[in-house]
Amino acid sequence: MSKKDKSEELNEEQLVDAPEVLETADAKGSGSAAEELNREVDELKDKYLRLRAEFDNFKKRTIKERIDLMKMAAQDTLTALLPVLDDFDRAKKIADDPETTEHFSEGVGLVYQKLYSVLKQRGLEPMDTDGEAFDPELHEAVTEIPAPTKELQGKIIDTIEKGYKLNDRIIRHAKVVVGK
Repeated sequence: MSKKDKSEELNEEQLVDAPEVLETADAKGSGSAAEELNREVDELKDKYLRLRAEFDNFKKRTIKERIDLMKMAAQDTLTALLPVLDDFDRAKKIADDPETTEHFSEGVGLVYQKLYSVLKQRGLEPMDTDGEAFDPELHEAVTEIPAPTKELQGKIIDTIEKGYKLNDRIIRHAKVVVGK
C-alpha cells in the first residue's frame, strides 16, 4: 500500500472516529463547543469528499485526453501523406495504359521522392548499413554468409530491409546479411 493510500485511509478513519470523540465531549458538558466541533468536522468531511471527487474527475479527464491524443497523433502525418496517395492513384492509371508505360517509371520515382521528403520532414531518417560493422543495437542479422574478403568479416554485406530512426530513436532495426 502506498503512502498516499495509507494517509487517505488514516484520514477516513479519523473522520469516522471524530463524531464519537465529540459525542463523549458533549456528554461531559460544553454543548456549544461540541456543536462547533461537530460543525467543523462536518465541514472538513464535506471538503475532503469534494476534493476527492474533484481529484477522481481530474484523473478520468486526464486519461480521456491522453486516449484522444493517441488517437489523433497520426492525423498530421496521414494528412501530409494524402497527396502522395493521390499521386500513386494517378501512377496506377498511367501503368494500366499501354501507351504511357515509358513515363510510368519516371512517375513512380517522383512519387517516391515526394513520400520520402514528407517522411523526412516528420523526422524519419533511413539508417545507412552497407559496409558498416554489425551492431546488434542497430541491426537484426537475418543470416550470415562467408565474407568475400577479409575486410568484410563481421560487417554488413547486404541489407534486406532498411532500418529507420524517428527523431534519432530507432523505430525499425535494419534486417541485414553479415559476413563471417
